[in-house]
Amino acid sequence: METMKRKPIIAVVYNLMMALATATLGAVVLSWPLLAIFVKTQKTDLIVRKSLGTIMKNYTQLLDYLLLPFKNKLQMSDFPTSPSAARHFYECKLLFELAIIVFIVGLIILIFLKMRKRMNYIYISKTTALIFMILPVIILPFALMNFDEFFISFHHLLFNNSDWLFDPTTDPIINVLTEEFFAGCFATGGIIYELYFSCFILTKK
Repeated sequence: METMKRKPIIAVVYNLMMALATATLGAVVLSWPLLAIFVKTQKTDLIVRKSLGTIMKNYTQLLDYLLLPFKNKLQMSDFPTSPSAARHFYECKLLFELAIIVFIVGLIILIFLKMRKRMNYIYISKTTALIFMILPVIILPFALMNFDEFFISFHHLLFNNSDWLFDPTTDPIINVLTEEFFAGCFATGGIIYELYFSCFILTKK
């Protein structure tokens, strides 16, 4: 009986962690083409006076630093980085690496349980999946009405300093990492999160 009670809790925790990790990493990876689109549509390349190719090369260097565990130093070849910005990127790196660890561990668990035919340990009901899908919708109106305030609240929740407030004169990369670009990244992550839980609703089980 105790084992039966633990199964739903394990499944809920597992899927919530995997959904958040998948959405985070998916949004980061897809931020590369998103940035190219926003640079061209917002013409931020004219602000920083660099070509799209140069901007994307530097953003690739930033993503390499954020996602690769053995990349210990951030060095963008055409954009300087202030000490405060470097600290913020390092804190982001820790969060992204945590997401990578959660995703890899979750994937190993998934493969192991599939091989042992014990997928019921991480299966959640359609009702539970629907609840998880509805939860983000609660904050959607607030985010849509005032993304700037939502963005600030998000950073206050995750970070205990103001290093994320970049000065364009010392960290010109922020001129291309616009509010609209970040909104697009959040939207991408949200879609991936919703798709993750929709799989439970669409399955016949």
